[in-house]
Amino acid sequence: MSATFASLAVPSYRLYAMGGVVSNTGTWMGRVAQDWLVLTQLTNHSSTALGTVTGLQFLPFLLLAPWTGMIADRFPKRRIMLATQTVLMASAGLLGALTLTGAVQLWHVYAAALVQGIATAVDNPARQTFVSEMVGQGLLANAVALNSASFNLGRLAGPGIAGLLIAAYGTGLTLVANAASFAAVLTALLLMRPSELHPAPLARGKGRIREGLAYVRGRWDIKLIMLLVFVLGTFGMNFQLTTALMATTVFGKGATEYGLLASIMAIGSLSAALLSAHRERPRLRVLIGALAGFVVASGAAALAPTYAAFALALVGCGLASLTALTTANALVQLSVDPAMRGRVMALYLAIFMGGTPLGAPFIGWLGDVAGPRWTIGIGTLTVGLTVAVVGTLLLRRENVTVSYASQRRPHFRVTVSPVRAEAPTDPTPEPAR
Repeated sequence: MSATFASLAVPSYRLYAMGGVVSNTGTWMGRVAQDWLVLTQLTNHSSTALGTVTGLQFLPFLLLAPWTGMIADRFPKRRIMLATQTVLMASAGLLGALTLTGAVQLWHVYAAALVQGIATAVDNPARQTFVSEMVGQGLLANAVALNSASFNLGRLAGPGIAGLLIAAYGTGLTLVANAASFAAVLTALLLMRPSELHPAPLARGKGRIREGLAYVRGRWDIKLIMLLVFVLGTFGMNFQLTTALMATTVFGKGATEYGLLASIMAIGSLSAALLSAHRERPRLRVLIGALAGFVVASGAAALAPTYAAFALALVGCGLASLTALTTANALVQLSVDPAMRGRVMALYLAIFMGGTPLGAPFIGWLGDVAGPRWTIGIGTLTVGLTVAVVGTLLLRRENVTVSYASQRRPHFRVTVSPVRAEAPTDPTPEPAR
């Protein structure tokens, strides 16, 4: 089997990946249908309302991170996911039923978004760290990238299918289809053989939340990555909101064209995931370069004169952003103690996704006041400024050297020597280069 798909040789991960493709497709169908419901049926294209829905979905990541990380480290991750996926299925099905019967109101969408946000906040640290229990440490980076590929396969197919279903049958049936898709990942989890998994030691006793916070506080490398993903997630990764506004208000398109934009963006994201799966190990320089590429691509999207030009720029946005996220995720997971992984990843996800409740309402308001193009342009400016500052600081650190990699083909090599964690039990992180 190709090195790109090495993790699929593991039976448990193969089951999980197949279920994930179906579930992720349904999730993206549900997102498109939910946004379309809010924009066209429950409001008059209110970006503020859509930003509020997005904020409610991600607020629990910010508020519950210490507890969700502790849950992931303290209880069997497979059991956690069985519970959270069931809650997500039920909430999606209820919203679909309300829409089909014509009883749905805006506050129903707000409530469903909050419930889904809480369930996802508990689910994500367990799901992220469950990968290492399926494939082991050696294939972790590959499996993280393939998870992103699965997510973006769903992103490629889901929005287009949703657009067609909405146009033919309405938003209610599309939301119900999303609820049904959760059965795939639940079935995969139930079919796994526990004896084939490699569970990390479970954290017991009191003070585990403080222990996790202290661990991250003593790691400058993890804090640096969290800063970068915070800015990207808060100001740059609001495409659920920005593409809806651009499609409907700037280019005057309908549900099919709006759904197509997310599928087009997924072409770049899927390509990035497969390229990341082929790399042997994640590197900091790849993360910095990907963020710089995102600045260029998102700037082109904000200034795009036509729908076609905007769609083309989204391919670059997907390629750059997904490269940055898979690299950051793998860098963090590979550098932490397995017993701390759930708590660290919960904080990581809180920083990345928890910034959305802060950014999404502001960006929605900015779209109402300054126009939809600024909802993308603000991400271009903030990510660009952050990359410039972080790059400058890294070059000024004593453990960073810059040299020519070749005399015949001159290009720069940036080397960062290992920095040990302050706590004596922490593993030495890999060199970030």
